[in-house]
Amino acid sequence: MSSEEGRVFGARVADLRRQKGVTQGELASAIGRTASWLSQVERGIQPVNRLDVLRLLADGLGVPIQVLQPDAPPSAEVSPSSGTGTEANDLDQARLVLSGHPALDVLLNPCQEFQPGGLGALRASVDEIWGLAHGVEFAELSAAVGDLVPELERACRIAPVEHRPQLHDLLARTYQALAAAFVRQDEADAAWVAADRAIREAELSGDPLSVFAGVYRLCHAFVRLKRLDQAERAASTAISALEHAGAGDPTPQYLSVLGSLHLVLALVHARSGARSSARRQIDAARSVGRRLGEDRNDFNLEFGPANVEIQAVSTAVDLGDAGEALDLARGLRTDGLSAERRARLLMDTGRAHAQRRQYADALDCLLRAEELAPEMIRTHIAARTVISDLVLGAGRTASDELRALAKRTDSLG
Repeated sequence: MSSEEGRVFGARVADLRRQKGVTQGELASAIGRTASWLSQVERGIQPVNRLDVLRLLADGLGVPIQVLQPDAPPSAEVSPSSGTGTEANDLDQARLVLSGHPALDVLLNPCQEFQPGGLGALRASVDEIWGLAHGVEFAELSAAVGDLVPELERACRIAPVEHRPQLHDLLARTYQALAAAFVRQDEADAAWVAADRAIREAELSGDPLSVFAGVYRLCHAFVRLKRLDQAERAASTAISALEHAGAGDPTPQYLSVLGSLHLVLALVHARSGARSSARRQIDAARSVGRRLGEDRNDFNLEFGPANVEIQAVSTAVDLGDAGEALDLARGLRTDGLSAERRARLLMDTGRAHAQRRQYADALDCLLRAEELAPEMIRTHIAARTVISDLVLGAGRTASDELRALAKRTDSLG
């Protein structure tokens, strides 16, 4: 986009925004950007070259994408993540579990008997839930929580006092797993509910760090909802509290939670286009990772030096710095991490190749990611967007392999 094209485009955006009757701040908030970014767009300073950002603006203004960019491909008007609202979802059953009061039968019969011997089985079930979450096996996870969540909710209410902290901890971990899964399938409203319940259960368990892990899940829900101000507030407040309390000798668990919160704050800044702030948070997470000295999975956060670099790759892609993202990804060892983390790195590397118009390399990365975590590639907005863009860019020359991937992920527009 030339400087003159940028000025014309910006004037069009400003005119449509005024017609809609919203301020720069209101529109920026609705699309998850900052008012200063939108101001630069309207003045022709900030070009908008990426289809996903163009879609975002068009959706925020309530107009077809061609109104903003007349030469945009017709099918780009439809976001890969859009649907009729009636499509089946792998987490439909899990969503139903969150609906209504979780243990109404206990209110009517509070004298139900609790079997302490079942604690071991419940713990194994929660571990299984997290295994499914890390493996991006959402349909299986959804089926498994159908009985587990009500059982844990009942147990927390009827068990003797001495067993309740353990049960609240198991329930907090379960809701955290649900929040993580809902975020990855773009079910942000359900993720918010699950994260909020996780925070409450963690506090009842008596484990303060688990509360902060729940806040981390809540921040991701806010990001998905494009409530970046709320995500920034939650993450910043949590980091401040941890740093104030952690003046002594920090535990590995403390460092895992602190580093993870720096990473989610980096994500928030990257989505806001705040380049320097995002980089500062990545550097802060790197510092925490060096103090930790290893990749761990405290509170199922998978925090450590390797995961910091995975997030650094994702942040660079979000900021449009494809070259930096590819440099960071080169030689990064992820053998000890979950399928979800390894697939995420491949997906973001594919996005970086696509930004540089290295379409064959992008497709290769996406196919390898699909081998590791097919459900993630099928449901993740970023994956489906880049696949759609690859198809649009290739046009009639799109390979059979690319078209097959687009069909499997419903990314044909």
